[in-house]
Amino acid sequence: MATNQIKSVGVIVKPNHAEARQTACELSDWLKARGITLVGEPYSMGQGAEQQPCDIDTVEAERFSSEADLIVVLGGDGTMISTARLIGDSEVLVLGVNYGSLGYLTDFRIEEMFPALEAIFEGKYAKDARVMLTAEHMRGDNLLAKGRVLNDVVINKAALARIIEIDVSLNGLFVNSFRSDGLIVSTPTGSTAYNLSAGGPIIYPSMNAVVLTPICPFTLTNRPIVVPDDAEIELQLLNENEGVVLTLDGQIGYTMQAQDRVIIRKSQTTFNLVQPQNRNYFDVLRNKLKWGR
Repeated sequence: MATNQIKSVGVIVKPNHAEARQTACELSDWLKARGITLVGEPYSMGQGAEQQPCDIDTVEAERFSSEADLIVVLGGDGTMISTARLIGDSEVLVLGVNYGSLGYLTDFRIEEMFPALEAIFEGKYAKDARVMLTAEHMRGDNLLAKGRVLNDVVINKAALARIIEIDVSLNGLFVNSFRSDGLIVSTPTGSTAYNLSAGGPIIYPSMNAVVLTPICPFTLTNRPIVVPDDAEIELQLLNENEGVVLTLDGQIGYTMQAQDRVIIRKSQTTFNLVQPQNRNYFDVLRNKLKWGR
């Protein structure tokens, strides 16, 4: 990718974060000096941008990814997950600058942002294509909802609800009936999120795999299982239970009823992150998980 191929750079800013908003303004000036337009994400900028004006154009969400040749995310993992949903089917390159806490997905420090952009404009970067999943919420033959996830698809019960029972099938073959507080279907990217907290394994990001992890299983022999990511996974809620919710990346939720099904497939779209050239995935794990400390 050369400089003349990048006509505009999109920016997505962590909501209500003054420092990230100020960095977006500095980024605007930096890009403007190089003849590159900055496309702002409307929902993040909001009134904050009016309080601290700078040269950032805003467009509707559905046009955002189509107008940006590169996206810079100033935020944390939650902002990156929102970005994955926002850009839809686009496979635009994404540079994550950490203004959050853990920052598994926002790999770059603020002082690394401008040198990283220079390297990208010169075509000197490595791309990390992360697998995404699509999930369909079915009630009988009716499609109630559909969405794409970067981290995980989760069926979970309310705090006071009874244990729920979920039948799992893989490519039409019955796997098991899980009795638990819920079930997580995680991508390798999401393996360090809810899956890890629930006792699931860490999966290297480039692995072609998905992990199914029960949440507080009633039977201790029900353990996480890793399956191919090109398999069709079907989950069916068996028992009637108030407060059972299907969540996509922990940001969108749908109420489930008995016999509802969730069909999960590998997305044809990947989420394309810029990798830091001075760090690798194990550096990130050691720093974030404090291994050996």
